[in-house]
Amino acid sequence: MSSSAVANLRAAFPALQELGDKKPFIYFDGPGGTQMAQQAIDGMLAYITGGMANLHGAFPTSVGTDNLLLEGRKAVADLLHCAPEEVAFGQNMTTLAFSIARSLGSFLSAEDEVVVTEMDHRANVDPWVTLAKDKGAQVRFLELNPDTYTLNLDKLDELITEKTKLVAVGMSSNVTGTVTDVRRVIARAKEVNAIVVLDAVHTAPHLPIDFQGLGCDILLCSAYKFFGPHIGIAVIAASLFEKLQVYKLAPAPQQIPDKLETGTQNHEAIAGLIGAITFIEQLGEGNNRRARLVSGMQRIEEHEQQLTDRLDSFLRQVPNLKLYRAAEGTYKTPTFAFTLPGIKAREVTSWFAGHYNMCIADGHFYASTMADKLGVNPMGGWIRIGLAPYNTMEEVALFEKGLKEFMATH
Repeated sequence: MSSSAVANLRAAFPALQELGDKKPFIYFDGPGGTQMAQQAIDGMLAYITGGMANLHGAFPTSVGTDNLLLEGRKAVADLLHCAPEEVAFGQNMTTLAFSIARSLGSFLSAEDEVVVTEMDHRANVDPWVTLAKDKGAQVRFLELNPDTYTLNLDKLDELITEKTKLVAVGMSSNVTGTVTDVRRVIARAKEVNAIVVLDAVHTAPHLPIDFQGLGCDILLCSAYKFFGPHIGIAVIAASLFEKLQVYKLAPAPQQIPDKLETGTQNHEAIAGLIGAITFIEQLGEGNNRRARLVSGMQRIEEHEQQLTDRLDSFLRQVPNLKLYRAAEGTYKTPTFAFTLPGIKAREVTSWFAGHYNMCIADGHFYASTMADKLGVNPMGGWIRIGLAPYNTMEEVALFEKGLKEFMATH
């Protein structure tokens, strides 16, 4: 994007604007959650102030809420390329995953196996591990290569077998940024008729997603990672969704996707989600919403790649800094994790917050299996910088200046 285009994009985020003498934070914590676009805020306020209601009533505000959910599903369907009836909302990705896992109980027996990975956020591990334990099934791990920060896919045929009933894999790592070749995993899983679950939480803010094209069964993501409010999204292929034995109230709807949405949904968050998707759409071009959304995501990716190239080059040249990032040639999101010898991660992030007003995260980020394997927990985990489309080259340059200052004084 041009400087003027980035400036226009940043104008859509109230959190980035100066308020009197108060300087805004520099947000490098995108993987933990992005700032909210004005369109999302407007959508939430419009619903809250225009008259709230529960579903299925004859009066206008209830009919409006019914229509809001329908529009929310259609918007997500265009963003992720699925059918609207395959979209369900929930409190967050983790809660949805546990609910779906419980609903898959009848699909597993003690003779079966579940495959998860050593790289994933535990939200795409523990629901399926818990399911396996409940059924007495075996859990197998797709291993992380500690030298390349990629999953070892060379032994897929040995790992995914006729016993495999479910495979859960993240589309990209929320720590290293590694984008996994999930099509290869899906292809092998489908050879043995296994259910495939994709964690797209870290991917949705950065790359276009094609649920139908991928051919997976379940895809999970969260709106607060792509400029919206805190709400979880599950996309479940209709052929599987219809078969799920969901734990629900007896009088509640039996049809999909309603049967997974227990209780009253967060309607104002769904309104905000529509606004966030509108923000992305307005960045793109095309003859329909899906085309504009893909185009908008491509513009985001192009801008983030420019910042990524500079930051990657800089971090690889800092003496004594250990960067946990795959080599050139491996597809990655704009997410960087590193450690400094003898220095706790929280000391670094606190210093940047105090000296440069920068939001930089630290910890294991719930990728705890990978954190254990790579031995970063004694240092308080990783220091993580995650870029978003509202970040600028000037902010990256300021971080570089700050890190040099920190290294010189510590």
